[in-house]
Amino acid sequence: MSLDENKALFRRIPEEVWSKGDMAAADAVLSADFVNHNPAFGHAPTRDGYKQTVLLFRDAFPDLIMTVEDVVAEGDKAVLRFRARGTHLGPFGAFPPSGRTIDFTGTGTARIDDGKIAELWVNGDLLGLMQQLGAGITPPAAEC
Repeated sequence: MSLDENKALFRRIPEEVWSKGDMAAADAVLSADFVNHNPAFGHAPTRDGYKQTVLLFRDAFPDLIMTVEDVVAEGDKAVLRFRARGTHLGPFGAFPPSGRTIDFTGTGTARIDDGKIAELWVNGDLLGLMQQLGAGITPPAAEC
């Protein structure tokens, strides 16, 4: 695949899977032996585990929208920077629905093999998300 095709493939994760909850798109872009290197909520590091994570988020934030801020590709890798926004309307772990709006950012790196995403690494601002949900976690005061 070309670099532009790799970028377009990776964009489908935030734009179709996360923003629309389209699990058929997840099956279309993630390889059968997909490995998620940052599994969450005790889910398996597999395609099915990844889909469970998406569904958990979408149940808690049904209006979740992920936008792609940047995407670059080189060789068999693509990297994107995303922003996630939504309203906390369902339970999320220990957090009951709060009606709060969340807005956090993150990055993802995908390895693409034979037209599908074979591996994924994601780093999101989960501390910021927890703070927005009212976790009471305060960062240390900045020293100048």
